[in-house]
Amino acid sequence: MTKEIQIADTKLGGNNPLFIIAGPCVIESEDIVFSAAKRLKEICSSIGLPLLFKSSYDKANRTSVSSFRGPGLEKGLRVLSDVRSRFDIPVISDVHSVEEVKIASEVLDALQIPAFLCRQTDIILAASKTMKPVNIKKGQFLAPWDVRNILDKFISTGNRNVFITERGTSFGYNNLIVDFRGIPVMRSFGYPVIFDVTHSLQLPGGMGKSSGGQKEFAEPLARAAAAVGIDGIFMEVHPEPDRALCDGPNMIKLDELENLLKTVKTIYELTKP
Repeated sequence: MTKEIQIADTKLGGNNPLFIIAGPCVIESEDIVFSAAKRLKEICSSIGLPLLFKSSYDKANRTSVSSFRGPGLEKGLRVLSDVRSRFDIPVISDVHSVEEVKIASEVLDALQIPAFLCRQTDIILAASKTMKPVNIKKGQFLAPWDVRNILDKFISTGNRNVFITERGTSFGYNNLIVDFRGIPVMRSFGYPVIFDVTHSLQLPGGMGKSSGGQKEFAEPLARAAAAVGIDGIFMEVHPEPDRALCDGPNMIKLDELENLLKTVKTIYELTKP
């Protein structure tokens, strides 16, 4: 069993229900974010699953310099703060530098370190020192057993509120695969492990100036992860993925989410020790 982590009024890991992290990839507009948050809360409440709302105020690692990045730190944090107050949902977003960590930690309920930054000691320590819960996304280039070193860095400050997200591993050019053996390896370190369904389906840079995706495989991968043993599911969702400004090819349409989560919850409960 993994460590139990408190995020606002919800709990992740331990013997708790399957945990859901979801929201649009990036803050495109207040209308999209608020409508997504409202619908996500309705879905998760009806199924009985705890929800952590995620949307990025800045996507600092986009493929092209012309790609949409989001509203930025100040406006984005204001929108996420409004999500929490309007819908009573805890919120999380990516931090990209040590300088951002303190500002973001004053608003967010949890911080997220992007996959490409998962070995950057300074940002890991800065995030840990806030004593907030922190989600560290395992880099596409990293072996699952190397996550132990990331955890050792993080907990060196005394903060043990950390969880790891699997988001696929680089497999040749413009492709990712998921090695499900890595999930029990990472969970053996004692901290919760989340499976990021939608980013595992990315084709990085696969469309030239943006990433492609294979969202048609979202359900089989989510089902497999639930059967292997996870603490939560991460999914980026959007009312109209085909019109999204970021990661549309691998985001899940909000209207399709409820049935998927019901299936994953059933498998999770049947296979949980």
